[in-house]
Amino acid sequence: MVIANSNYRWLLRAWNPKSDILNSGLIMVFRNRDEAARLLAERLITYRDQNPLILAIPRGAVPMAHILAEALEGEMDVVLVHKLGAPGQPELAIGSVDERGQVYVGDHAAGLGAGDEYIAREKKAQMKILKSRRAQYTPVHPPIDPMGRVVIVVDDGIATGATMVSALRAVRVQNPRKLIAATAVASREALEMIRGLADEVVCLKVPEIFYAVGQFFLEFPQVSDEEVVTLLRQSRSKAGNVNRSA
Repeated sequence: MVIANSNYRWLLRAWNPKSDILNSGLIMVFRNRDEAARLLAERLITYRDQNPLILAIPRGAVPMAHILAEALEGEMDVVLVHKLGAPGQPELAIGSVDERGQVYVGDHAAGLGAGDEYIAREKKAQMKILKSRRAQYTPVHPPIDPMGRVVIVVDDGIATGATMVSALRAVRVQNPRKLIAATAVASREALEMIRGLADEVVCLKVPEIFYAVGQFFLEFPQVSDEEVVTLLRQSRSKAGNVNRSA
């Protein structure tokens, strides 16, 4: 079949994300987020009997967290963090902030013109988004408490590491029993940043060249807020049914 992604085009007879062909330098590694989630579940299967809490970084990781929660027989929620964009380059992360207001700023921020006043304004703007998302995503219940639990923070991919850093820090102060960072793909630099913040890091692919998370997926659609809300409701409903039958 013919596979096209951006400027890349290959003719392949069969798709196998674990094959040497697809993992030897070509761009795509995973068919989609669902496949990546199933592969992560295989690596995390030892936690299935421990009622893990799977926390997704919205929005892209939410479908993956839903699959992980089912496979590991755990609960699912979101950890709300948002990147801080560089001046004039909002897609370029200079750091991140969580919904409690904790800020992480990378060493490169000053070189991009991000001074204290700019960071304060950007923090305020992003926290407003986070507050809106929390009200939309979990309007009928507070965030699930991670205290004393095995917590798996999942993202579909980690480019700069800023968002995962904030997510791990936000969860760590809530005293989980074990904190795990899980992702399909990450840059080497990002992995080095987060290793000291998690008790365990599970990453399926660490490519030599990393431009963007989407380059490693054949299918990488945007995840809508509506999809996030639907998956959270489904997860909450299943958890409630399990508790009532226990």
